[in-house]
Amino acid sequence: MHLYHVPGTRSTRVLWLLEEIGAPYDLTVLSRDERTGDEHIERHPLGRVPVVDDGSGFVFESAGIVLHIADLHPELGLVPMPGTHERALAYQWIFLAMTELEPAIVDRIRAGETDPERAEAARGRAYAAAAVIDRVLEGHEYLVGDRFGVADVVAGSVLSFARRYGAAEGLANVADYVERLEARPARLRADAVVAA
Repeated sequence: MHLYHVPGTRSTRVLWLLEEIGAPYDLTVLSRDERTGDEHIERHPLGRVPVVDDGSGFVFESAGIVLHIADLHPELGLVPMPGTHERALAYQWIFLAMTELEPAIVDRIRAGETDPERAEAARGRAYAAAAVIDRVLEGHEYLVGDRFGVADVVAGSVLSFARRYGAAEGLANVADYVERLEARPARLRADAVVAA
């Protein structure tokens, strides 16, 4: 597995999962300028990260990549078996994080000071999505089956982002969850990778 990575982006969640797995991988840290070069556009037509080369070709989109990597290592139990209710829950939390929570946070950031009404509406949408996760975490350490998995990698990284931008204030279960995830040794190793 070869990961093309820019620190501080969605590719960090892929690097985090690779560190959790502990299998060998190759890492190329790209500068932001290198992302728009022809070589990287061949890997990702929009010039974004993450991208992995899994030995059969390139795959992009962080949620898809983490599911793929977890499927390659079923012995670790990071994603439930296909066709199970637990697998459906993993999809549910991953897609809620990617489609409800993350876009609202990005909208809040973009609206910033130029459109306070839009920024506040976006913060409210993000908070509502984070609050759903907060309720599910009541009495639980992780989102699916009370064990760490890919749903936590995706939702936890997006919730960390939400907390930085004030979209999860007062959600005690989310705060504890994010702190627990950010303290994982694999997450710390992923966060320690710096720009080239």
